Amino acid sequence: MRSRYSAYVLNLKTYLLLTWHQDTRPSSLNLENYNKTKWLGLKIKYTENSVANNAKVEFVAHYKIRGKAEQLHEISRFQKVGPQWYYLDGQILN
Repeated sequence: MRSRYSAYVLNLKTYLLLTWHQDTRPSSLNLENYNKTKWLGLKIKYTENSVANNAKVEFVAHYKIRGKAEQLHEISRFQKVGPQWYYLDGQILN
């Protein structure tokens, strides 16, 4: 999770796609709006790994866009394939 947050901060599209599970991976990413985003931090609220090779991470990412403070609050699902964890999908929370 932390490495994917860092990839968004650094606009690393290739890394984001490589760490996205093949079953849910988009063909491309449009991160042009992220160039206007100032990322301020990531807070992991909880992690759950109750089923082998599957995990959930609830996080809040704080950022500013056009001077306005915002946050992304999500529960992300990950699946481990071999030694690598892959992002499956996420549920945005209000």
